Amino acid sequence: MAFVEPPGSLRRRFASWLLGLFGWKPVLVPPPGPKFVTVGYPHTSNWDFFPAILWAWTVGLHMNFVGKKELFKGPLGPLMRALGGIQLDRDKSANFVQQMAEVIRSREKIALIIAAEGTRSRTEYWRSGFYYMALEAGVPIALGYLDYSKREVGIGAYLVPTGDIQSDFEAIKAFYKDKVGKYPDKQGVIALKPS
Repeated sequence: MAFVEPPGSLRRRFASWLLGLFGWKPVLVPPPGPKFVTVGYPHTSNWDFFPAILWAWTVGLHMNFVGKKELFKGPLGPLMRALGGIQLDRDKSANFVQQMAEVIRSREKIALIIAAEGTRSRTEYWRSGFYYMALEAGVPIALGYLDYSKREVGIGAYLVPTGDIQSDFEAIKAFYKDKVGKYPDKQGVIALKPS
């Protein structure tokens, strides 16, 4: 599994205490396997990072995220890697989805988180890269969320992509219909860009 810390570790206890102090409840439906792509929604504020990272530490899950290679240069590099950062080389000929599918296939365990909106501002469409990298790598999609109305953070369900993206997006939309971000007016519409 992508779980790296045993229950009762000092970091897990401290993170759980902090999460509770700020009024957040951690949620985790156990993953069906050691690899998955997590879609994070809604993402409306930079503050989303704090309950999300405290949740990951509370449940003992080592999350990974993607960053451009420039973020990994200099003194920030070791910190970015320690926090689970995966360096993306935009100069490579392979596109982003192919690069990430290769990374997922090459690892024994990975919990890769992707912000489907790609921004903290309101968007009319989701980016579909998370869907296609999970489909290509043959792993499930974890439905991760921050619900400020209930003060819940975590993973509430998994979806195995079928290749019928329209049907799968209806299931994703149904899951997120009652999740409320810090700034609800900035929540993106859960819809695919017309092709």
